[in-house]
Amino acid sequence: MINQKTDIATIRVALAGYGQMGKEIERCAPERNAVIAERFDSASGIRPDSGNNFDVAIEFTRPDAAVANITTLIAMGKPVVVGTTGWLDRLPEIERLVRERNGRLIHASNFSIGVNIFLGIVAEAGRLMNDQAMYDAAVHEIHHVRKADSPSGTALSIASVLLRELDRKSHILAETSHGRIEPDALHLTSQRLGATVGTHAVLFDSEADTVELTHRAKNRSGFALGALLAARWIIDQPSGVYRFEDIFRG
Repeated sequence: MINQKTDIATIRVALAGYGQMGKEIERCAPERNAVIAERFDSASGIRPDSGNNFDVAIEFTRPDAAVANITTLIAMGKPVVVGTTGWLDRLPEIERLVRERNGRLIHASNFSIGVNIFLGIVAEAGRLMNDQAMYDAAVHEIHHVRKADSPSGTALSIASVLLRELDRKSHILAETSHGRIEPDALHLTSQRLGATVGTHAVLFDSEADTVELTHRAKNRSGFALGALLAARWIIDQPSGVYRFEDIFRG
């Protein structure tokens, strides 16, 4: 559950990554009673001798930089919120580091509160559709042309939820298909278009009708506010590696 103990106090946040998301977090910080005490951009990197004048770090960089940033921040004894995607193949070593250094880390493919509610809706839809074999299922995502990873981490999370709930699907097909798709494949397609912030859709299709569930991000403020919520929450937690949905669990 969300711990309200620290809601009165102002928290000091370091931004690891000062791109579009970093700037949006900075803009939204006053709404969460937070101040940006340190900024580490891609040029300067994270400096362990920066003065340590912050309570928690929020990491939004690139997959090839995230692990080094996390390692440095954990070594500094700082709780870390990780919004970068595409690095989870290195999660086991980060988990070991967190245990060894008594650290705290929370990560997510998407820190939007709406997206995490959407994941719950998708899970329930999957349970309802599990016995309705006439419906096939698929996932589609759209992001801006500058996005580094494809498919998005959020789309993979959505597909994983469906895979867990639909007995007739055994694996995710995230590549372009140039031929027949096997019935047990869950097709996940990606599109890169203009300045689209993020659209994720789940489709259940039959000969009779189509059921579609869609989440559309209007701007980056939802991600920023969710990351700031996670930053306040992780400060009070015992050592460990957490996921964003842990905040909402009873």
